[in-house]
Amino acid sequence: MQRNAQTHYPILLVHGLFGFERIGSVHLFHEVKQALRCAGASVFIPHLSVTHSNEERGDQLLAQIQRVLEGTGANKVNLIGHSQGALAARYAAATAPGKVASVTSVSGPNHGSELADLLRKALTPGDLPERVAETVATLFADLLSVFSGKRRIPHNAIAALNALTTQGVGAFNQKYPQGLPQIWGGKGREQVNGIRYYSWSGILQGKRQNDELDAVDPSQGLLRALSRYFTTEPLQNDGVVGRYSSHLGTVIRSDYPLDHLGTLGPASGQNARRLDPVDLYVQHAARLKKAGL
Repeated sequence: MQRNAQTHYPILLVHGLFGFERIGSVHLFHEVKQALRCAGASVFIPHLSVTHSNEERGDQLLAQIQRVLEGTGANKVNLIGHSQGALAARYAAATAPGKVASVTSVSGPNHGSELADLLRKALTPGDLPERVAETVATLFADLLSVFSGKRRIPHNAIAALNALTTQGVGAFNQKYPQGLPQIWGGKGREQVNGIRYYSWSGILQGKRQNDELDAVDPSQGLLRALSRYFTTEPLQNDGVVGRYSSHLGTVIRSDYPLDHLGTLGPASGQNARRLDPVDLYVQHAARLKKAGL
């Protein structure tokens, strides 16, 4: 049975670090966007810097929110941000609450990422490794911009890294605390300044039973390797973000059997038999519709 997810306000799917709308035939949110549209929602994907600070990306998002409002005649939007996109969405909502109906964080590092902390420690500011990493990341970001066919906008890899560390997000949270839990691992207020806040995320599930699965889905093998560097949430992370670090507002669930990239689109391998992440977005749009959003 087709779910009715025709929300009152348009939905903007906000990508995170190194995200994009389309490169050739590859669409980052393609299946999610199509499923939402088939369920009746009006969906847009803003074009943001693939690497930059939360505030810079948030300002870019605000400009595109305004264009969506002008183009659709709506007076608010629903923001669904994946990874760093959640922080841009939070910034936009805190800065222009009259234009945002809801913010949903999907695998968002709302309390920072232990992986970003590790990278920051490894790259001493000003030293050669940091400069090399910045150059490589900038070239990669420029390449994504060229292939995406979108206008080039500023990139800043080091600003992005600093913005995703525990310290960087901590400073961000002091300025924009809306929807944050008061205790570690708890839930935040669902509604702040008239805006509804939600979140969901996943965690890596135990040890792989068959290493051949990593050959089919090499990204999960990489994320599983990265997850071993987590110390605060060693068994409760998706390879990039810790489970409790992702909490914001009403926590729908933070232990779906999905890694960080798995919450972006269709599952493969074993996950495909257990959970369809695309349907999580459709379910959520129906939830927003039921709330009058």
